[in-house]
Amino acid sequence: MKQHLLWAAVGGAILAAAPIAAHHSFAMFDQSKQMTLEGTVHEFQWTNPHSFIELDVPRNGKVQRWAIELNSPNNLTRQGWRRTSLKAGEKISVRIAPLRDGHPGGLFLDLKKADGTVLDSGLPKNGTPVNVPQL
Repeated sequence: MKQHLLWAAVGGAILAAAPIAAHHSFAMFDQSKQMTLEGTVHEFQWTNPHSFIELDVPRNGKVQRWAIELNSPNNLTRQGWRRTSLKAGEKISVRIAPLRDGHPGGLFLDLKKADGTVLDSGLPKNGTPVNVPQL
């Protein structure tokens, strides 16, 4: 009986972990492309499982809001980031791998602040895909 409970617990743990693995797909980003956006930080969301930069980018006389996905706060902290690394109203230039579907968003690669400070993702910048199995 105890062995059945053990196997049931192991099976439950595996099933519970499956959505976590699926969540971390980077398939929505076209990692073969890069684009640079210049704009104003609307909001820096220091949230789990991923932080986000909401960036207001002037385009054709209008402002378009871009959602840029970063790593988790835990990983960003190890890379030298802080909750206060970006503030609303700051002007930045940010490099991203855009969303495949053409919506205004992307995967953060690096950014440069107006004062010259560079913040990096640690991800490759040469078009090498991240989190894609090599067959």
